[in-house]
Amino acid sequence: MADVLPLVEARLRTALGEPDARAAVTFLGTDRIEVLRFQESGIARYASLGMSAHPMTDPTSVVADPVKGPRAELVLSVRTGIADTDKVLRPLAVLAASPQVEGLVVAPGASLDVGEPLWPGAPFTSVLVAEPGGLVEDLELDEPLDPVRFLPLLPMIPNEAAWKRVHGAQALQERWLNHGTDLRDPSRRSVPLE
Repeated sequence: MADVLPLVEARLRTALGEPDARAAVTFLGTDRIEVLRFQESGIARYASLGMSAHPMTDPTSVVADPVKGPRAELVLSVRTGIADTDKVLRPLAVLAASPQVEGLVVAPGASLDVGEPLWPGAPFTSVLVAEPGGLVEDLELDEPLDPVRFLPLLPMIPNEAAWKRVHGAQALQERWLNHGTDLRDPSRRSVPLE
């Protein structure tokens, strides 16, 4: 079985260019998670590398399948020069490790919460997992492996996260769209929720 991570990194480089920084975090009992930073035209993109090394397993499964199951990496895009967003490396690695640590299957529409600001002074403590395929195309792997999906993360202010729990991810995304919300603004305010 081929090692997935070099293929994932090659796909990220093809889509986003050369990373200008990388950091690695290892949590007790998990594989190493790297976070790569790509910068272009005032936008920093932070991508996890390591989450897709193993398939995510449904927490209700008795035995984890070492081959079949969804695979993903996380991508967060923010405007540069407004906040110290490089401190998002550890929270992003925590989110990327959550399938190994907590047995989560991360999928579009899910909320992921780190319980603290994503970076110093950030109004966000959680993210909404968006649909893949826009920024980085899925990486097809040889059968029987599932493709690696590159899931965009959209930072949520706590009241947006609470509203999303009641009304759903689609409703929140429509509200953001209708109000012209710049989801890459690291210091944005909450969208009106009434």
